[in-house]
Amino acid sequence: MTTAKPYLIGHYAPAVDELTATELTVEGSLPRELTGRLIRNSHNPKPGVTPTHWFKGSGMVHGIRLRDGRAEWYRNRWVHTPALDGAPYMTDHGPDLTASTAGTHVIEHAGRLLALCEANLPFELTPDLDTVGAYDFDGKLRSAMTAHPKTDPATGELHFFGSSPIPPHLIYYVADATGQITHSFEVPGATASLKHDFAITRHHVVFIEGTVTFDPAEHSGIPYSWNDAQPARIGVMPRGPQGASKIRWFPIEPGNMLHAANAYEDTQGRIVLEGPTVDREGFQLSWNWWVGAPGRGTEPNTRSHNRRWTIDLTTGRVDEQTIDDLATEFPTLNEDYLGAEHRYQYAVSFPDQEGQGSYGIVKYDRTTGERLIHDAGDARLPSEAVYVPAAGATREDDGYLLTVVSDLKQNASQLLVLDASDLNRIATVHLPRRVTGGIHGSWIPDADADGSDS
Repeated sequence: MTTAKPYLIGHYAPAVDELTATELTVEGSLPRELTGRLIRNSHNPKPGVTPTHWFKGSGMVHGIRLRDGRAEWYRNRWVHTPALDGAPYMTDHGPDLTASTAGTHVIEHAGRLLALCEANLPFELTPDLDTVGAYDFDGKLRSAMTAHPKTDPATGELHFFGSSPIPPHLIYYVADATGQITHSFEVPGATASLKHDFAITRHHVVFIEGTVTFDPAEHSGIPYSWNDAQPARIGVMPRGPQGASKIRWFPIEPGNMLHAANAYEDTQGRIVLEGPTVDREGFQLSWNWWVGAPGRGTEPNTRSHNRRWTIDLTTGRVDEQTIDDLATEFPTLNEDYLGAEHRYQYAVSFPDQEGQGSYGIVKYDRTTGERLIHDAGDARLPSEAVYVPAAGATREDDGYLLTVVSDLKQNASQLLVLDASDLNRIATVHLPRRVTGGIHGSWIPDADADGSDS
């Protein structure tokens, strides 16, 4: 029986070096309109380093450059932060916001490529994935930054927050399309509950406080745990500089949601929010895996089920329901519909706590209730499916899903390009190494990049 930490073996075994490969082999036909870079983050400690928690592993970004039907390059690079060289997060002067793993997400905004971790400042990268350094929005970012900012598809604004276990617990920010922070303020009524993600609608900001909160007795390096005394709530705040004074908090059933699929106002003006959610047992199973505790089970996310909340702002009533019993995480959608009512959403499926089921990419039709699954295959783990609209798209699902698969039997990885309408495979790009099972990423089309890559 192995005693290795589960997040350092199998699909999650770290890459031991950085490399660059060019002119990758392609099976099928890559759509020529896919011209840009898929960049995905992962927790990848350096050789010889064993972090106490999966989330503590240093960030490594993996990039795949597509252009004119070719796969031009793959490269992987550690994000060179002070933490990569062992600098502590806590110092005699308080937290060092530059001592980041920078291993959760990577986004592009206003021409800057940013690697993110929610306890720290963003780290800027070059188009070729080399590290520039910590970025604080010209001194206007005065806290950590969530790893899940939201870009409003209508305005180009970047909405994000900083959370902390000590007051102020929640600070909200908006940066305009040029990258300038236009307003920020503390959000009243927030607690030390873990806030990993949030949502925006066309008119509101939606915060989620679950039953997981700050716990100084937790020594894994991530000081949070399930606490039945922590009320689960949803906060709804009008967008705009004066929104803080009008925030309302709505109690919900105990649980914890790490990732929001989307939120919107329905035709009756109610707020609808969806995302995979775990109960107490589900959280503990995942936590045990994340820290490598005894009895950890085989997988995280084994009791993570898609949940929907409908919040009536007039009556104050919240209706909530679990809408599927499939174990899923990492929800995505066509982000042209972010903040608006959407028909389709996607996720990664996992085996359940009994080992039943398999890894795959799931498509939900929220109108018909249909669920479609692309099975990844034996010993194959797909990454979060990033949606890319097709040129001249006329339907919400007229586009592509990009996912990087870790294949243990072949000790290899491929980039799969799936048709977002039926999940059929369009093309496969063979990568020069098995890519570590990771977290979140982004497609950055050339129109949003400076094109200076090699």
